[in-house]
Amino acid sequence: MSTSMSMSMSTSVPSLLGVFAHPDDESLSAGGVLAGHAAAGARTGVVTATWAAGTGRAAELAEALRILGAGEPRMLGFADARVPQSAPDSVPFIEAPLDEAVRRLVAHIRDFRPEVVVTHDAYGGLPGHPDHVHTHRVTVLAVQAAGLDQLYPDAGESWQPSALYLATHPRSVVPALTEVVGVRKAVYSVPDEQITAAVDVRPWLEQKVAAVLAHRSEVERGALPGVIAGLPADGRERLLSTEWYIRHSPAPVPAPVPTPAVAAQGVDSPGPARWTFLAGTEPSTGKGACQ
Repeated sequence: MSTSMSMSMSTSVPSLLGVFAHPDDESLSAGGVLAGHAAAGARTGVVTATWAAGTGRAAELAEALRILGAGEPRMLGFADARVPQSAPDSVPFIEAPLDEAVRRLVAHIRDFRPEVVVTHDAYGGLPGHPDHVHTHRVTVLAVQAAGLDQLYPDAGESWQPSALYLATHPRSVVPALTEVVGVRKAVYSVPDEQITAAVDVRPWLEQKVAAVLAHRSEVERGALPGVIAGLPADGRERLLSTEWYIRHSPAPVPAPVPTPAVAAQGVDSPGPARWTFLAGTEPSTGKGACQ
């Protein structure tokens, strides 16, 4: 894209529902976008596939969502593949019947009625955790199923989100990220040309970091939030100030659609537009519409 523009007051910021595998994934993967949309007055929410209400990590999730302005936790209630006690009365998410997992998520999508859904990419993000990968698969199916009224009729009135964004990392940034946090066991990334939107989330970086650190049990056990807790301010900015997405369109887009707002990037800048918000307009016919 060779032109840029600033956000105007008349630009609509679409409602946004994140779907992530574990408590803390929402903050790490899309905390800036969630905070930005909420600050602009959009409805935002998060569905978490694993862990159960009443557990310690569910309480941490509630605090993180409060910081991001993303409402109360919405939990599918399955167990983490590696932590059976995360949902003692449920099966691991990756072992649950696919149809049941999709049905539970469809119910949340139809209840929230988002214009945009955000989830993990097909690799499950940098670490490739099996719960992340399965969340991607279930979300792709559920976003399509939610708009089909003959599927899961007991899960609410049909609603078709207009766009699905996959949180990801372009291959070119991996060396810089590993320089900050060290070499992890696995690092998955996508070719740079697949990136649709590179979102500059520095205006909401303080909220994003606070939300990550709200997951105190992960900080204490030395997981990625713990690594971030130990970084200086410039290291946190290098690691967390940009969020990258691949955009999917699960339904035809009504025309005309306004050009999305783009953060100032400079004329003739290479690569994807640096979008201030994930693109969209307010629905005019009861269905979401996104660029």
